[in-house]
Amino acid sequence: MSDRKTSPLVVPETTLGRRSLLQGMAGILATGMAPAVFAQEKIVLRYLGTAVNQDKKIAEKFKADTGIDIQYVAVTTDDVTKRAVTAPNSFDLIDTEYFSLKKIIPTGNLKGIDAKRIKNADKITPLFTKGEVAGKKVGDQGTAPKKVMYLPGEKAKTFADAPTQFMTLIPTVYNADTLGIRPDLIKRPINSWAELLNPEFKGKAAILNIPSIGIMDAAMVVEALGLHKYPDKGNMTKAEIDLTIKTLIEAKRAGQFRSLWKDFNESVNLMASGEVVIQSMWSPAVTAVRTKGIACTFQPLKEGYRAWAAGFGLPATLSGRKLDAAYEFINWFLDGWAGAYLNRQGYYSAVLETAKAKMEPFEWAYWMEGKPAAQDIKAPSGEVLAKAGSVRDGGSYEARMGGIACWNAVMDENTYMVQKWNEFVAA
Repeated sequence: MSDRKTSPLVVPETTLGRRSLLQGMAGILATGMAPAVFAQEKIVLRYLGTAVNQDKKIAEKFKADTGIDIQYVAVTTDDVTKRAVTAPNSFDLIDTEYFSLKKIIPTGNLKGIDAKRIKNADKITPLFTKGEVAGKKVGDQGTAPKKVMYLPGEKAKTFADAPTQFMTLIPTVYNADTLGIRPDLIKRPINSWAELLNPEFKGKAAILNIPSIGIMDAAMVVEALGLHKYPDKGNMTKAEIDLTIKTLIEAKRAGQFRSLWKDFNESVNLMASGEVVIQSMWSPAVTAVRTKGIACTFQPLKEGYRAWAAGFGLPATLSGRKLDAAYEFINWFLDGWAGAYLNRQGYYSAVLETAKAKMEPFEWAYWMEGKPAAQDIKAPSGEVLAKAGSVRDGGSYEARMGGIACWNAVMDENTYMVQKWNEFVAA
């Protein structure tokens, strides 16, 4: 092989005695060339999550800063959970929603994250650690992060009732969702979840077709219509599931829904085309419609928001340099650059203080304080998201995250709920 002939550092070991080989190595060390010769194999972290949370620019920036590669493994929300339960050795870092932890933690497949190894652990927003925003408790129906945030020990399979040294996940992104509307086509104020089933929008409404999330939106509508008051929308009884699905089926048969969407891009296209004027929507989807120059509002509603949150977890088997690299990535993620990047997309970051330091004052004022934009607001990609003078939908961080009514959840009656949801889809 030509490599063996041309490389001055590759010498047939059979021609050397042990002593002369060691002397040769000592000479190499003296030249300062050792790192190139003995460089450890580069680290690649397999990052399991949904495509929505896997951003190429974040991976590129992390590699530029640390030399560590991120290999994205993109699957659906449900498949993230399935992999965590059935194939915990297929990833080095998981980005999953907090509501999935009730399925994952009992398997013992995730290890507690040692807060002592997380530099900004004490600066993580109290929304997660205490269930508070600006010192006030927020709604905790469903799987509020504070309920599943801590473990009694690193290898625990149950949740701790109070804060401990070991955390289940370190928050990545979170938000409070509501309905998206086309104000230019509706042309009147919308202030209640009940409007989703208003016959005025017959054939121009849409709902999210992911059962565990769609049913929460439906429950917000049922309560807003005064049909039922749920003790916990995130953990319904069979009778409550029946009532909720019955309401949806009646609306569907009356022609209320133009679509039951599953895909982010589908929700964007429905809204941008004007086929739909009111629907379940995610904040980045509203942003995507706006970048097309089309009016779209992420509408605050009097009954409050349905919140969700995702976070980084570590497989129980991770050890050595891979474990160190995973901690390095988590610490880097909380250090500000990634947080600022996500905030500019309409998400919220786990450590607000470090993200603020990486944002321009006018950006922070618009995204986080609910103040009019002092100049045009741009997405990370450079497109204008909001013109100077405009105000963010929902206002400040405190107004939106302080207005949470419930959190995404997995119900005790999940199997029954999915069965009934499928009846709605098929109706």
